[in-house]
Amino acid sequence: MRWSIFLLTGVVVLVACSPSLRKDKPVQPIRDYERMIVGRLDADYVGNDQCLAKCHAHDKKKTDFDNSVHGEQIDADSGLPLVNCESCHGPGSLAVAAFRIREDGQPMCQYDKLIDLDELPAQAQSLTCLKCHSANSSANLALWGSSTHATSEVSCFNCHKLHTGVQQKLDRHDMAETCYSCHPNIRSQFSQSSHHPVNEHKMDCSACHDPHGTMNNSLLREATIKATCTRCHMEYQGPFVYEHADVTEDCTNCHNPHGSPNNPLLNQGMPFLCLQCHAGHSAGTYSARGTLSTTSMKQVFFNRCTDCHAAIHGTDVPSPHGRGTFIR
Repeated sequence: MRWSIFLLTGVVVLVACSPSLRKDKPVQPIRDYERMIVGRLDADYVGNDQCLAKCHAHDKKKTDFDNSVHGEQIDADSGLPLVNCESCHGPGSLAVAAFRIREDGQPMCQYDKLIDLDELPAQAQSLTCLKCHSANSSANLALWGSSTHATSEVSCFNCHKLHTGVQQKLDRHDMAETCYSCHPNIRSQFSQSSHHPVNEHKMDCSACHDPHGTMNNSLLREATIKATCTRCHMEYQGPFVYEHADVTEDCTNCHNPHGSPNNPLLNQGMPFLCLQCHAGHSAGTYSARGTLSTTSMKQVFFNRCTDCHAAIHGTDVPSPHGRGTFIR
């Protein structure tokens, strides 16, 4: 009992003194987050022209914004933009009023009069986007609040960089690197010799996963792994008269979807993958003593099962013995 108390005290002291341990940040009421993104109440909205007229460093940002999907949102009746700089940064009259020229001759607004987006917690950063997108027919964001990313303090800003060019959605050339920054283990799997062509930019992570949230495991777009895989591999969807039970249940019983050293994406090379569930057999003949010959034994270890069982995912054709052995 004495030793237990001593150890428990030591653990408490260690936890209390260690600054490197992560501290939980309680989720605040949404009203508090709304206050964070309103901006200064003593400032007024002045519009993009007033914001950008005095600060030439923003010229490229203005051009990119005007040509982006956000800049194209113009009210047909008034001709005014529905989205502008102040939609995210808050009212800018005080920032413009405090405009000054720096010592190096560059113009500079008083940025501390605007909303400090970088210092907002992740939930408030996302709320900056959601105040428009949650009511903008964005059905793909309906599950964002309970998604793995949102509850792990990932915000919209971590993936979407609105001031790096005209394109404001992630394309397949940028998505993989964005996802790899948080999922380095997945990067290593896609470096294997057999992998889906994500690194080659022929597909992207969102082909299988919805980063904004789903009700399925691993943010899959479909309810099951097989349903997700057969969106592209429809020839394996079935139903078949003779079904391979493991394939019907879960494609990942045999395949690693992100990458493997074994073709095609197999968790293990054949025949060892199949031997995990099936006892090995030989296609050779027995010797006069009733035992398998040496040549026959080699066939068990050096032949691929699919050399004979070609329809391994399922078939409607019985074998010559009248059973479904996936031979054809």
